[in-house]
Amino acid sequence: MKISVIGTGYVGLVTGVCFADLGHKVICVDIDSERVNKINSGVPPIYEENLKGILEKNIKENRIQATTSLKNAIMNSEISFISVGTPSGLLDYIDLKYIDEVCKDIGKIIKDKKEYHLVVVKSTVIPGTTEHSVLPILERYSGKKVGKDFGVAMNPEFLREGKAIQDFLNPDRIILGCIDERSEILLRELYSYFDSPILNTNPRTAEMIKYSTNSFLVTKISFINEIGNICKQLGIDVYEVAKGLGMDSRVSPNFLNAGLGFGGSCFPKDVKALVGKAKEVYYHPIVLNAALELNETQPLRMIELLERKIKSLKDVNVIILGLAFKPGTNDMREAPSIKIIQHLLNLGAHVHVTDPAALDEAKKIFSGKNNLKFYTSAKEAVKQGKYILIVTEWEEFKTEELYRGKVVIDGRKIEEAKIAFDYEGVCW
Repeated sequence: MKISVIGTGYVGLVTGVCFADLGHKVICVDIDSERVNKINSGVPPIYEENLKGILEKNIKENRIQATTSLKNAIMNSEISFISVGTPSGLLDYIDLKYIDEVCKDIGKIIKDKKEYHLVVVKSTVIPGTTEHSVLPILERYSGKKVGKDFGVAMNPEFLREGKAIQDFLNPDRIILGCIDERSEILLRELYSYFDSPILNTNPRTAEMIKYSTNSFLVTKISFINEIGNICKQLGIDVYEVAKGLGMDSRVSPNFLNAGLGFGGSCFPKDVKALVGKAKEVYYHPIVLNAALELNETQPLRMIELLERKIKSLKDVNVIILGLAFKPGTNDMREAPSIKIIQHLLNLGAHVHVTDPAALDEAKKIFSGKNNLKFYTSAKEAVKQGKYILIVTEWEEFKTEELYRGKVVIDGRKIEEAKIAFDYEGVCW
């Protein structure tokens, strides 16, 4: 099939590359010409495992290209996936400006297109957006009727950064929130390569499935962190508790790794957006608010533990191992490292940081900050002092040599760090 993907962030680029690798003809669209040129030269603008090799392969086989021309992409495809950003807006409510803008542009283009065109929302949007925003904008600017002249559907993604390609090609389930029967038929044909259960529902339910999935996982993470905080006070290893807890088939062991909490482009933003939507319908989400509140304070427990050992951090050299919110990505959006570094700087510490992928992102975030130095090598970073905070569990940090003779506060349960002169976990 001929596919266009609008937006080349994590979701958009992975979606385009994977569909191309399955044999489809894909056009990726972005307003950033530099980003487009990178993609066309086989250089992914994001860091994602195996992405570069698959992109290069499909460029050579002429199955994927990038362009700044939305019109060219729409006119030469049957299905368009909207994968533009949905950032947090005022008071953490979701900002739909990019969705609205691209829908206006798509509507103007399909106005002159004779063939039926399916528009699929892949971006994460609050329940009701596809039906009450996307659909009417497309109808208004195209002068056409949905279900007759063009189709609309909501098809949420469930991709983990760092494992996005694996997750795309091996999904637990595929959710199709279709407006009309023809849209469902087209999407079922597109996903016929996948051996996964397909649930067809209405768009607002599909949107809610995405939000409820992320909200459940966030709650599970904050739950085990709270249990870990209690366990630490009682002298209990929370990881042993989690092992026993995860053996219960009703619970499962996934997302039971106690530590510094969650970050990234999805979890914090999506849960805050759902809380905001709940407020619109006069409901106060107690559990979700509690999960967010605990996550705000959890990273700073590292600093509290370090201060108990040396009292004042003024002029103390502190090494941060890990900047990205998780290994396998360079994404620092809502990363625990940001709060930790900023707090250390506020306390007057000299901070030395390293990460295999996220140094460039960190330099943008902390541009002009004094007392902050960056290192490409963990070995070089740990030479700068004896106090180490483990923030991201990269494989590169799983070597005993980094920790000999050091004082370590571990936020990610790295076994090799236990060789340290003084080792302590955040909540174990």
